Amino acid sequence: MGLRDKYAYAIQTAKGKFDGSAQEKDGKLNFAGTVKSEADANEIWNAIKTIPDWRTDIVADIKVVAPAAGAAAAAKTYTVKSGDTLSAIAKAQLGDAGAYMKIFDVNKDQLSDPNKIKPGQVLRLP
Repeated sequence: MGLRDKYAYAIQTAKGKFDGSAQEKDGKLNFAGTVKSEADANEIWNAIKTIPDWRTDIVADIKVVAPAAGAAAAAKTYTVKSGDTLSAIAKAQLGDAGAYMKIFDVNKDQLSDPNKIKPGQVLRLP
């Protein structure tokens, strides 16, 4: 069994999160690349560490890179429609109706009450 097979779980965990590769070289599995968050890096490391002797098998250079400066400007927004509620928006946009207070908190500059939103308002989403 090769190292790529032995660490298949870690490689699979890295897919979609890791911009790089895991290559066998000189008897080691070399992970080299970048991720977008510390959480992604930790998730990959936790998957690697499920193999007890990972220290003898793995060489890893997993760097966290910050999103481009323009990414903040491209923050997600939602335009309120007639009949909307913050909980309905939270359910549709964030997958959790209970997250309505997160939407309220990031929009306190234009909302004074989470129950008072108006059609046409453009809300920032967390």
